[in-house]
Amino acid sequence: MIKKQLIMEKALELFAKQGFEATSVQQITDHCGISKGAFYLSFKSKDELILTLIDHFMMEITSDIDHIVKNSPNDQLLYDFYHKTYHYFYKHLDFAKMFMKEQTQSFNQEFIFKMRHYDKLHEKTILTMIERLYGEEVKHTKYDLIYCIKAFMKMYGELFFSQHVSVDFHLLAKSLVEKTNILAKHMTISFVTEEHSKMIEFEINEGVTKEQMVEILGQRMEEMEESIEKESLMLLKQQLIEPTLSPAIVKGLIENIQSHPHCKWIAFLLRDYFKSII
Repeated sequence: MIKKQLIMEKALELFAKQGFEATSVQQITDHCGISKGAFYLSFKSKDELILTLIDHFMMEITSDIDHIVKNSPNDQLLYDFYHKTYHYFYKHLDFAKMFMKEQTQSFNQEFIFKMRHYDKLHEKTILTMIERLYGEEVKHTKYDLIYCIKAFMKMYGELFFSQHVSVDFHLLAKSLVEKTNILAKHMTISFVTEEHSKMIEFEINEGVTKEQMVEILGQRMEEMEESIEKESLMLLKQQLIEPTLSPAIVKGLIENIQSHPHCKWIAFLLRDYFKSII
């Protein structure tokens, strides 16, 4: 196992049990069976490790959900959204517990900013899903519906994350699809308005610049062995620098990297960057 990956996995176990503040670098290195020097070769600080963990998990689920919203058929979309999200967090239960606990307890400003960033990305994806499914039917209530869906996710998640109960994801997803459809079709009074949505758009639409994307792709390519995913990244990087490929080829290259565990976030960023042509 790569040392950086080992540190992340072992640290996550401690963070889930003790929280960020109560876990020291010494405890992490003892749990990993490595020296502090080896730790600092991988991470500059505990804070950098924490933020790397958050990025690792949130990039993956954000990218997966974005892919579902863009590609699942309408009659399956809402079910796939709920099922995938719950299944992911249940599969990574240690992260889910840490994620839920630290959002309410942390005073680390960078952590708070990062979680806010991912939360806004999540809201944007939910809004896209709502508009695709219900269209003009929810014109005046769709922003409120975003928060209803987020509340479903949080409260039902807390129920089984805290009690370690066996989960029937199929039944849970079907139940929430029914509830969401009822709200979408019958809700008439909206508290959250379009004004709130403009604030959301303002906060998350700054996006990643072309130069930043080129740098991100270059860094990721250096970390990867020769593969079709690495070759796809190379072609996408060249497309950013000097566009020559057709939209269909660009879309295919992004799909090539979508399933690679270390490229999910890059696929999400590229889809957003190239959205006008694909």
